[in-house]
Amino acid sequence: MKEKPLVVDLDGTLIKTDLLFESVNAFIGKNPLRLGALISWSIKGKCKLKEILAENVNIDPSSLPYNEEVIEWLKLKKKEGRYLILATGANRKFANQISNYLGLFDEVYSSDGGTNLISEAKRDKLIDKFGHFGFDYVGDSKKDRPIWAVSDKAYIVSSSKKNTDLIKKNKKIDGIFEVPTKNKVFLNTLIAMRPYQWSKNLLIFVPIFVAGMYGNHSSLILSITAFFIFSITASSIYLFNDLVDINNDRLHSRKKTRPFASGNLSIFLGWILWPSLLFLSLTFSIVFLPNNFTYTLIVYIFFTFSYTLYLKKQPIVDVMALASLYTLRIIAGAEAITAPLTFWLLSFSVLIFLSLAFIKRFSELKNARNSGNAKKINGRGYTGDDLEIVSAMGVSSGYLSILVFALYIQGYTTVYMYHTPSILWLACLLLLFWISRMWLIAHRGDMHDDPIVFALKDRVSWFVGILFVIAFCTAKYFHE
Repeated sequence: MKEKPLVVDLDGTLIKTDLLFESVNAFIGKNPLRLGALISWSIKGKCKLKEILAENVNIDPSSLPYNEEVIEWLKLKKKEGRYLILATGANRKFANQISNYLGLFDEVYSSDGGTNLISEAKRDKLIDKFGHFGFDYVGDSKKDRPIWAVSDKAYIVSSSKKNTDLIKKNKKIDGIFEVPTKNKVFLNTLIAMRPYQWSKNLLIFVPIFVAGMYGNHSSLILSITAFFIFSITASSIYLFNDLVDINNDRLHSRKKTRPFASGNLSIFLGWILWPSLLFLSLTFSIVFLPNNFTYTLIVYIFFTFSYTLYLKKQPIVDVMALASLYTLRIIAGAEAITAPLTFWLLSFSVLIFLSLAFIKRFSELKNARNSGNAKKINGRGYTGDDLEIVSAMGVSSGYLSILVFALYIQGYTTVYMYHTPSILWLACLLLLFWISRMWLIAHRGDMHDDPIVFALKDRVSWFVGILFVIAFCTAKYFHE
């Protein structure tokens, strides 16, 4: 007896994401100033919204996060001669592109400008084509319950045990494809917020350390508060960055496993989370810290969003922006405790962070060249041919930061701040060793594409950092 057609849903079933959210996300990333247009389209209804978005954005079907277990099962059914149908609420443009890419389906039913092919509308379409119980269906959510009710065999891509149990009460389930990562929303949200990156915000404490105010309890509390506010802000921006950069991340060997890129975290949830965290951080800043800190935080937010949407695509400008963002953390730390900022500290921080930013770009270029890709890197303004000049500029800026530090040791103010300033030459040598070693590791191709993260995991960097702090403390309190 010939088997009945096998109808497969797309969003959440064949792929781990939702194409409506994907297209909205792609549109905002491409046209951030046209949010008003997006709202006006949504008022016209989902059908019209999907149609207009399909006309304005492109989605690469090869980069989407597929449910591989489902794909392999469908390939097996295709070999057995099964008639496969893709039936989806996604717009016909995207549905046809995905069908052509996979090469599995014999027919495609999808939404157009007048019909949103989900739930009852999809059910009626399938009944009209095949009759009651004339097809088998693979779906994933409560919207598919009306379709399972009239299908012969029911298969579910389970993202929730609760959902599976509810369906089992009304319909016999013939097969379950488990997607356990969807149940780990909190864990994936935490991963997307990147709390390990909060370590960069330790720069907030540099001014209190340099000014020797760490014994002042009120200043210490203000610095700790500023640290957490900056950390919440940073997590908000990391979420936004991952949403906007989702397509480039999916083409990256390591970044494709990030929660949004891999489909393990909902794009919709991301667009709820990041503005909520940003609002929270700004509120705490206004309530608990000086106005100048809040102004600095706003400047930091503005530059970070500018970097995400535009500046990171501009060569040289991108690394200067990164160096400025690190320096703004130090400025914010000073404003939190109303401590003065010195020419030496600002000059040193700009140059040392410029060098680290160049290491980040150099490592990306190095990895791209090693993988045989000498063309322009996705989402960046560099090519593989820029490797040598990026290295030269990065090493130069790193050594210039050491020169600034050496001149600081010989400055008049240093003599008054430290009992034995000559001991700071040990700190100077430590910095010279560290920046040279970082560049050597980068040239060998062993550097994480974020040098700060690498340094936090590197025992030698920790050892150098401890010796650096000891040198400063000894210079301040040791009497010859």
